[in-house]
Amino acid sequence: MNPLSSATMTEVRDQAATVAVLPIGSFEQHGAHLPLTTDTLVASGIATAVASEHQLLLLPPVTIACSHEHAAWPGTVSISASTLICVVTDIARSLERSGIDKLVLVNGHGGNYVLSNIVQEANVDGPRMALFPRGQDWQSARQAAGLESSAHDDMHAGEVETSLLLHLCPDQVRDGFEKADHVADRPHLLVHGMAPYTDSGVIGRPSLGTAEKGAAVLDTLTASFTETLDALTTPHAAQR
Repeated sequence: MNPLSSATMTEVRDQAATVAVLPIGSFEQHGAHLPLTTDTLVASGIATAVASEHQLLLLPPVTIACSHEHAAWPGTVSISASTLICVVTDIARSLERSGIDKLVLVNGHGGNYVLSNIVQEANVDGPRMALFPRGQDWQSARQAAGLESSAHDDMHAGEVETSLLLHLCPDQVRDGFEKADHVADRPHLLVHGMAPYTDSGVIGRPSLGTAEKGAAVLDTLTASFTETLDALTTPHAAQR
């Protein structure tokens, strides 16, 4: 899977999309079996699927975001929440200048909490921005794909992420995921980060991951995106 669009200027002009899709990932540890780019690959895979299904403008991914809870492990790089706000806001303004006033943020990293605030503020005067997938979208996808672990237990580098990468880019999944399971509660994650709760960086059950589950998750998310797109393109007054 190539996370970068190959579209030319003339192809974008002819497409005449009114909605753009921005994948937002991270550059953070995912144990020994998944790459640092895992969240970016996941976000890009979802964004590519929904953009293709609905003829939306696919943007290149934001590859470094808010991964401060993973700072204890080598390779993790973060930007501040305020910087991420500026990046997304600037992209949205640039799109508006080119005639595209609707933007979907496809988030692949749970630690990018600030994206919810960005979307809320952007929509004060009318629908302009959406965040996808929502919690209920992930839950429906997990059920449809027959994932065995719960969303709580499968926090990081577990069944769902391993399955998605086995489907999207199997060459990026290293050997050893079959024996990398580790499940733990993390009551003070925001205070202490991940380090007190896992030695490997994994909180989940990657041994349960399969390419078939990954394909089913992606298909279900692509189907459920219609609801988010409808909300984004419906005026506030019609939603009351």
